Amino acid sequence: MLSSSIIKQLIAIVGEERLLLGPEDFQNYGIDRTTIWQANPCAVVLPGSTEEVQQIVLLAKEFNLAIVPSGGRTGLSGGAVAKDGEIVIALDRLNEIREFNSLDRTVTVGAGVITERLQKFAIDQGLFYPVDFASTGSSQIGGNIATNAGGINVIRYGMTRQWVAGLTVVTGAGDILELNRGLMKNNTGYDFRHLFIGSEGTLGLICEATIQLTKAPEETVVMVLGIDNFPAILDVLQIFTSKIDLTAFEFFSQLALDKVVAHQGHAVPFNTKAPFYALLEFETKGSEGLDLAMRLFEHCVDQRWVLDGVVSQSLSQASALWKLREDISETLWEFQPYKNDISVRVSRMPDFLVEVNELIERHYPDFDIVWYGHIGDGNLHLNILKPEQLSSEDFVSQCSAVSNEIGQLLAKYEGSVSAEHGVGLLKRDYLHYSRSPCEISLMRAVKSAFDPNGILNPGKLFEAQGQ
Repeated sequence: MLSSSIIKQLIAIVGEERLLLGPEDFQNYGIDRTTIWQANPCAVVLPGSTEEVQQIVLLAKEFNLAIVPSGGRTGLSGGAVAKDGEIVIALDRLNEIREFNSLDRTVTVGAGVITERLQKFAIDQGLFYPVDFASTGSSQIGGNIATNAGGINVIRYGMTRQWVAGLTVVTGAGDILELNRGLMKNNTGYDFRHLFIGSEGTLGLICEATIQLTKAPEETVVMVLGIDNFPAILDVLQIFTSKIDLTAFEFFSQLALDKVVAHQGHAVPFNTKAPFYALLEFETKGSEGLDLAMRLFEHCVDQRWVLDGVVSQSLSQASALWKLREDISETLWEFQPYKNDISVRVSRMPDFLVEVNELIERHYPDFDIVWYGHIGDGNLHLNILKPEQLSSEDFVSQCSAVSNEIGQLLAKYEGSVSAEHGVGLLKRDYLHYSRSPCEISLMRAVKSAFDPNGILNPGKLFEAQGQ
């Protein structure tokens, strides 16, 4: 509990209405989309400028108060959870879009700008912001950068990192850093901008970002294919990527489709049922592009990799097909899924899938398992649905035990325990499967340099010193 003196100083920084001390506010701002931990902050503060963020950090540093940065709280790894009496700094008010430059194709935005708003702004300028995923309607740019968010367009456009031209951050020491300033070329030593991208709020608070935009894509077509078996997905991927520049290549299982159709009311893409489905998107570039795609589809059918398929004939149909994939994550929330966000190199995916399937069948013979993900970049989302009769505590305990075996398998295949969701609290104990002891030691050293008192998001990424 904060002392009256500290409360008065926080009010002096942000104003009384911007300091929230009620239990409903704690619940709203103190957790992300994980359901394992309970919110327990000591205060929620909503600064309106980088300078106010700095003043709050300096105050927290003076009194050794832990801070949890908060964006849209759409994270899936416990990175924005305040469970141990921390101060939550919510960046919602840093939501201005300004300094658009049409020549540079850049725009400077506050960390609290909603992702979808930036996407729409880019469209209004005849440009494109390509980072896209299910929570764009509520996630914030600062959080996207702090977790290096990926999504459905990575195969063509890369991760968030590729689109950050500059950052303004407040470090754990209370320093304001302006990093790179939107430059395309800046070969002057260490590029600290990239340390903060994906740092999950452990080095500093991202307050402002200069975002690179790109030209809008040509008209796109969406295909959904019913796939006979998982290895065949990789065969289809190889055939299509050898001839066509895909913007997306997603996959999902029959169970994932069943859940979405039942709970969202979407129509099935075709009557044939298949173990797996692949969703492909590509720019048509005239009739020749579509004709080539159809020839590749026919080849895949001849090889018995594909059982059936459909191609969009309009923008509305393309949007409807995308919803079959995009709405999976939201649909699964009522089943309290234990989410594994894992990746290996695409070339190692077939062998990896054989082993991970055997592991899952051995440990979860009676659990519903929902597979989906960004197969074009080697990213799998393995969702284990909680049985109704099992308590949340027992369910998490069972899944956590299996996560160690998944981690060992990922280490064998030189993969990652977190492809795009971040580490947070959920994956912290499995980090050593993807990072060497030397790397983790150096990561700690970097944190110490930017956050010497260890007040920023302690316990995330790795255990806080002294735990």
